[in-house]
Amino acid sequence: MAKKYIDVMDTTFRDGFQSVFGGRVLMNDFFPAVEAAKKAGINHFEFGGGARFQSLYFYLQEDAFEMMDRFREIVGPEANLQTLSRGINTVMLETGSRELIDLHAKMFKKHGTTTIRNFDALNDVNNLEYSASCIKKHGLQHEAVITMMDLPPGCKGAHDVAFYEKTLRNILDAGIEFDSLCFKDASGTANPNKVYETISMARKLLGEEVHLRLHTHETAGVSVASYLAALEAGANGIDMAASPVSGGTSQPDILTMLHATKGTNYNLGDLELNKILKYEEVLKECLSDYMIPPEATQVSPLIPFSPMPGGALTANTQMMRDSGNLDKFDEVIVAMKEVVERGGYGTSVTPVSQFYWQQAYANVMFGKWKQIAPGYGRMVLGYFGKTPIEPDAEIVKLASEKLNLKPTTENPLDLADKEVTKSIAYWTKVLEDEGLETTEENIFIAAACDRKGIDFLKGESPLMVRKGKENKENNSQGENMSGSYTVVVDGKKYSVQVAEGDADIQVTPVASAPATTEAPKASTPAPSGGKGSLEIKSQTPGNVWKILKAPGDSVGEGEQIMILEAMKMEIDIVAERSGVIKSIDVNVNDAVVDGQLLATME
Repeated sequence: MAKKYIDVMDTTFRDGFQSVFGGRVLMNDFFPAVEAAKKAGINHFEFGGGARFQSLYFYLQEDAFEMMDRFREIVGPEANLQTLSRGINTVMLETGSRELIDLHAKMFKKHGTTTIRNFDALNDVNNLEYSASCIKKHGLQHEAVITMMDLPPGCKGAHDVAFYEKTLRNILDAGIEFDSLCFKDASGTANPNKVYETISMARKLLGEEVHLRLHTHETAGVSVASYLAALEAGANGIDMAASPVSGGTSQPDILTMLHATKGTNYNLGDLELNKILKYEEVLKECLSDYMIPPEATQVSPLIPFSPMPGGALTANTQMMRDSGNLDKFDEVIVAMKEVVERGGYGTSVTPVSQFYWQQAYANVMFGKWKQIAPGYGRMVLGYFGKTPIEPDAEIVKLASEKLNLKPTTENPLDLADKEVTKSIAYWTKVLEDEGLETTEENIFIAAACDRKGIDFLKGESPLMVRKGKENKENNSQGENMSGSYTVVVDGKKYSVQVAEGDADIQVTPVASAPATTEAPKASTPAPSGGKGSLEIKSQTPGNVWKILKAPGDSVGEGEQIMILEAMKMEIDIVAERSGVIKSIDVNVNDAVVDGQLLATME
């Protein structure tokens, strides 16, 4: 009897890159490996979307649409090229308007996409309906998603088989059209028994003809067992990556799964061992100059307590590494349990995983619930849809007070449509004012990436790639120290590229958050009438985003003086008591270190 054919999607060039490098891999560096993958017989790739869309504009000086076009040219017209979309967020971190969600599907179809995997981190089916209709409208395959994880120990109320069955029935009742269904476990924490029971439930409910997939990560160490459980329960497809961006925070390796399925009745994509070995050799050479963070290659026993997705973990640790507070990582992971439990059990996948991380980071750095991360606060207040269970009432009240927002049950799409900055007309005008072409691609880039998108289109975006052969994070034994480092000098952050031998050392300023109309740039700190006796210092590394007060201004206790940006969240700097500002000791866009003087007052 012929073995059951299992469709294999190679996630190397999207999730693999995101999970290991935070998405920062240049296209010309990896395209030879795409050719090698094609020769190895792989015909289904995840090649874009998710965080790999914005990262090209933020860090790589590259156009994601050009990358997608060139990828398609390499693999040919028959390959299934898949992207990841966050429901009504698409590839943005905020809810898009209806016209931007439609533009997303239109542009991704135009630039080579075959299938869009479409998920909502809250498993709020209302957030999938419109995005699904746009995907199908523009002739794309729609892969609907139910997001999974295990709850931290001691927690209950969602994320069991009954919860996933209810979500699936809601999808069916809503009449959402889909070509395949994926259970997506971004943190890799769903235990194999629950995976088996969930896939079995879905197979029974949907019948034998529906294509079912499982997506997971190795972060918690159970990915291979979970995939075997999914296959036994009737899954038709699984996702894998190639070394050196497999395992650890990424998907299990293709070779590992070929080994794990020896002697079974499963045929993994007609893939041959020797051809995959050659593909991985090429990929290893392509990525040989890239710094692989040690945490990206590890299985972490702490992850089930958080849970932290592999794709977000390395992005967060790299930000902590750049900021000089990576020593706080384990504390933040542990702090996530309370944040997840009190936040209503949204799945820990982007953007909710980032909300959890930001709030846990704030709780560690500033004291429990002293700050409310804006994304986390808006989530518990209902601005992204309905969480699986009601968030903790005390946290909802605190978020409402801190963010000056009322809880809402209004459709997030209706809220987004009311925001002028989420309209095509708004971004068309911005492009015109900047002297840039108003193509649909440029409009979407600007809308998805805001000022950083405009900077890219003007040729002003930074190149921030961590490369350097044999890069070592710690060099106590005198090993080669080539690579990419970030240093702070006089409050300014610089990216330093250190090469081997007699090569040049390149130093470039690191881009910071853009200035805003509320806080014009200044070449020197605002003049003051001397220093005050009360010093206000930073409690975390970050960048000065807005300065709201000037020397001579009166402030009340708890009133904002300035706002820092750290770990993609806003940090309020407030007056400890009523008084008068005597000095402002930093500028907008300055990088600041922990304990740095920001202002004084009397």
